[in-house]
This record gives sequence, C-alpha cells and structure tokens, in this order.
Amino acid sequence: MSSASGYGHPAYAASLSEFGTPRRLARSGGWILERPISGTPFRDAMGCYPLFTCRDWSGLKADLDDLRNDLVCVSLVTDPFGAYDAEDLRSSFADKIFPFKKHFVADLRHPVKEFVSKHHRYYAQRALRQVEVERCDEPARFLDDWLALYGHLSERHNLKGIRAFSRRSFSEQLMVPGMVMLRATHKGETVGAHLWYSHGDVVYSHLAAVNAGGYDLMASYALYWTALETFAGAARWLNFGGGAGLDSDQTDGLSRFKRGWATETRIAYFCGRILHPDSYRQILNLRGLSGDNNYFPAYRQAEFE
Repeated sequence: MSSASGYGHPAYAASLSEFGTPRRLARSGGWILERPISGTPFRDAMGCYPLFTCRDWSGLKADLDDLRNDLVCVSLVTDPFGAYDAEDLRSSFADKIFPFKKHFVADLRHPVKEFVSKHHRYYAQRALRQVEVERCDEPARFLDDWLALYGHLSERHNLKGIRAFSRRSFSEQLMVPGMVMLRATHKGETVGAHLWYSHGDVVYSHLAAVNAGGYDLMASYALYWTALETFAGAARWLNFGGGAGLDSDQTDGLSRFKRGWATETRIAYFCGRILHPDSYRQILNLRGLSGDNNYFPAYRQAEFE
C-alpha cells in the first residue's frame, strides 16, 4: 500500500490506536480497529473513523469471512467514493446496511463561481478582506494552534470518545501522507484551520475548526473558498462531508452551509455484519438487551454520546 494516502494510509489507522488495535484486511487493503467488549472475553471491530476506505472493495467479503473466528462483529461507514454498489455491500454485510449520510461534494471540473451560492461567494469575499488563509507546508508545526481550535469546537459540541481525538492522535494525523492544512489568521493570530486528506482524485474534508474570533470574522467562508481555489486543477472532487449529528436530515445548519459549496451529493452507507451469532446473542443477554434497537452493534448504543 505504498501508494495509499489519507484515510487509506496505515499511519492514519495508527493515529487511532488508542481507540482500537489497527488490523489490516489482506485482500481489500482496508483497515479496521479491533476493540475489547467490556465484561466479556470477546472483541469486535469498527472501521476507522470517520470513513472506511480500501484499495479493492471486491475483496472485502472474503476479508470479513476470515474474521469469523476472531471477532463478534464488524461495523463501518463507507467512503462515498468507494468502487462498490449497494448490492456489493449487501453481500458483505447481511445484518445491517442503510444510507447513513449524504456527503456534499464539489466536482472541480466546474468553475467555482458557477456552483458556489451567491450567499457564500459574498461572505467569502467579505471574510477574505479581514482574514488571510495560507496552505501550511509543515502542518505539524501548528499542532498547538490546531489543538486550541479543536478544543473550542469539542467543548462547544461536547465531543466524546474517538470524535474528540487526542493530542497524540492529532500529532500523528498531521504527519499522514496526503494531509493538507489551510490556516486562517487575523493580524497574525490563528483564528481557524481546515484539515484535508488528499487521496487519488478526491480531497476529503477531515476536520475544520475556528475560535470565537474566527466565528466573528466568518473565517469558515474564507477557508472553504480557499480550499476550492487550492485544489482546483489538482483533484477532480472535494468531499465536504455530511451534516451534523449521526442521523442528519440535511436541514441542520451545517448541511445548509455545506450545500452552498457543493455541486451534488454522494451517499455513505453504514454497514454491520455479525460474524459470530452465538457470541453476539450472549453479549446481548449479558446486557439485558433485546437487540431490537436500530443501533449496531446493539450493545454499544450511546458509545458516542
């Protein structure tokens, strides 16, 4: 996997190792995180957060078959640019599959001024009169700035667990091949930043954060506009990601904001497969659960709350 970058690179999986043990899937080339199931001798696995990607989707079913003696179940959210269709996924994940989120994406073959909304163009130009945005050649130099920005975001939205990441996790992510940091400053002070991962002809929005001053200056508009200018000609697609929450209905503020930068949407699927049914039922019984809820695996409900 020497050509891998971004979410597909082993260094990205390694950056999440405090949340699970990285395991490479031999045929597909994807990565999962194995996790102990508290109070039991069993383990399960999840795809790397926020998206599972791999080199060869046709090998994923056989990879999962190989895990039946090791893990209780596997769950993941698919890369919306993965080379699969829904039927492929259903053959690999017989127990749970549903459209999880629509990701807002921009086809960079189109001129930016033709698809960015009038509202967003206005506020981007307004923000750029007060904010400077630079592409950082060495993102790791700005780790402390990023931690301060993300800490502000994490506190505001009460992020927990893997979504809160950690200093060590971020320090490694800023070194993953394909990482691009755009940093917004006002009078020499960092007020916002946007992290992107480039892989093939797609650039994925990883995380973005601004501080209180950045909100007042509308630095997010400056960052998104600069991203479109930065990657135009260097990639085919920008993936801005989905809206807020685990079950976005696309009426939330973040969805409305991202829609204004996009040309279309693509679906990311949530997929789950029970590899060892007897152990799965045993865990549900131990927890006093019926397994009728929509969460998968049912015994991990509320883990991100």
